[in-house]
Parts: sequence; structure tokens; C-alpha cells
Amino acid sequence: MAIKTEDDPEFLSRLAAGDREAFAWLFRQYNAGMIRLATTILKNRASAEEVAQEAWLSVLTHIGQFESRSSLAGWVFTILVNAARRRAAQDGRAILFDPVDDRDPLADSFDAQGKWQHPPERWESLTAEHIVSDRQLLAQVEQAISQLPPAQRSVLILRTQSGMEAADICRILGISDSNMRVLLHRARQTLKQMLGEFPG
Repeated sequence: MAIKTEDDPEFLSRLAAGDREAFAWLFRQYNAGMIRLATTILKNRASAEEVAQEAWLSVLTHIGQFESRSSLAGWVFTILVNAARRRAAQDGRAILFDPVDDRDPLADSFDAQGKWQHPPERWESLTAEHIVSDRQLLAQVEQAISQLPPAQRSVLILRTQSGMEAADICRILGISDSNMRVLLHRARQTLKQMLGEFPG
């Protein structure tokens, strides 16, 4: 099935009609990222897999109610995060997103459009092609990501691994745009530092 985007009206109609092929495509696109994000919140992969299944069931049940006010991916991940937070509350765990104080110097690093006032050093050396071509580096990246604080890890997974738009991330996690940008920057800076410490 050729799908230009999951937000294509024809694809959404197929999902609403219960098209198995359309759902299978959506599942392949997002399931791994959903489990990674739920694991960040729950700190337990088995629970994360259960919550992801619960979220998929909810997506299947309510897809006819999707109104395109956000992207389909944003809607799916919002369902997941809500389910994971409910499970975390039941289990007596919670993920806290460190709010960005207006006095935080990093909050002033971005303009109103979310662009850097003074761009940092670029990351050309960490392109997807380089990571994929070096399995050892990929393992190091995954290890480094797993050591990030939960809020930073959540933003990084949604933005870089799931390709989510900033507005959707803020809506899913219930954080401000400046908070999201600071968390993403801190995650990238920490990863860069951690990867520099691995033996080359």
C-alpha cells in the first residue's frame, strides 16, 4: 500500500473503515517508539508493552472519532502517554517534566519561532547514515539514551526517533514549547558528551 502520509484523508478513511492493511502500516510505523516512550515513563518494558497494547486497542476503538485537530501520530502518542501515566499512578510512580524557569539562560537561546538565537555546533557527525553504518556506535547511542533523565528521553524519542512536530510533543507531554526545546537541547548535549566519552 502506497501511503504518502498517515494524515492523508484516504488513509484515515481506510483506518476508520477497519482496513487491516492500513492499521498494520500504522502499527509498524509507531509501535517500537510507543514502547520506548512507555518504558521511559514506567521504567519496565513488560508494563510498557502492555500499555502500548492498551493504547492500540483504544486507537482501534476510537479511530472514527479522530478529528485531525492534531496529527494522527500526535493523537496516538497522546493516548499512549495518558495510558502510561495512569499505569504509573496505579503503580505509585510518576514522571516529572522539569519546568523551565523564565530565568533559565537556555530558555533565552531560542526566538519566537523556536530557532536558535546563536546556533550551536552542528551534529553532522551523528547523521542517521553514520549511526546505522556503525553497529557499535548504535549500541552506544542506545545505551546513552537509556541513561538520560526521563523527561529528556521522552522528548528526544518523540522528536528524533518518531519524527513528531514540536506542537504535538508539547500537547502529548503537557509541557510548554520553551520547556520542550530546552529538554531536547539538554538531551542532545548530554548525548554528545556521553558519546565523546566512549572509546572510539
